[in-house]
Amino acid sequence: MKRSTKQALKVILPLLLGVFLIWYSLKSATPLEREQLMENIAAANPGWIFLSLLFGLLAHLSRAYRWKFLLAPMGYKPRFLNSFMAVMVGYLANFGIPRSGEVLRAVTISSYEDIPFEKAFGTIISERIADFLMLLLVIGFAFLLQTEYLVTYFEENEINPLLTVAILFGLLAIGIVILKQIKRSKHGFFVKIRKFAKGLLEGMRSILKMKNKGAFIFHTFFIWIMYILMFYILIFTVPETAGMSFGVVMVAFVVGSFAISATNGGIGVYPIAIGASLLLFNISKQGGEAFGWITWGTQTLLVIVIGGLSFLFLPVFNGKK
Repeated sequence: MKRSTKQALKVILPLLLGVFLIWYSLKSATPLEREQLMENIAAANPGWIFLSLLFGLLAHLSRAYRWKFLLAPMGYKPRFLNSFMAVMVGYLANFGIPRSGEVLRAVTISSYEDIPFEKAFGTIISERIADFLMLLLVIGFAFLLQTEYLVTYFEENEINPLLTVAILFGLLAIGIVILKQIKRSKHGFFVKIRKFAKGLLEGMRSILKMKNKGAFIFHTFFIWIMYILMFYILIFTVPETAGMSFGVVMVAFVVGSFAISATNGGIGVYPIAIGASLLLFNISKQGGEAFGWITWGTQTLLVIVIGGLSFLFLPVFNGKK
């Protein structure tokens, strides 16, 4: 199979899966259930949606600001607006090709701020490690609040967070072995890889060289608090979910965090996963999925609008560089 065909399938198949899940979810519902779902979405209070959008925007702004703490030890001081637009363009790219946003974000900041791609990408990897640790912390907190229900959901859907951690450490170990082999080779191709890897590692190590570690930690917690608030505030848009306890909300948040990576931007999967998790707490399928659709739609709208504007404004702000 040609490489271009494989790349196309990586984009198309997740999209098709998402579209299929949307169709199947609506098709399997009765006319009354579909009507209740649409009524719940249509009745959502715009005020809560606006607050959720605000919390989401604050999280993205904080992420862009936090990035400077990783770039500073290497002597780079990108303009904040470029950092923010690079972050948003990256989020937008994930709707087309899953996990491509990190690469495009590094390419964008490299193009407009003359930061070597490999160093910029290395800092993004460091960011993801910090965010992954925060996700584990959130999962741990959710387990403390609703251990029985979360274990039940993970078992039914064959999700194993510990296995994910083990795989990541295994990949890291393999990567270290490969890098050691490349380091010893004198072949021209491997010399180029070694140069790239050196810049990548320098970017990753920047997290250890930061002068403002306290500020970095503060923004990391702030980002995730905003994520949770962005999610939590929307329970008030659906009457059936308005009375949910914080523990139940945290379970749904964790489930949504895993579901968002299943397809391009979580299309199709996210609302169904949220609805399925809330069924454990006696929230109807229509109420749970309505909440899931409102949450996913709010997050997606924010990324599409600001990410699209960032894509258009970047060359204008930088003099069409």
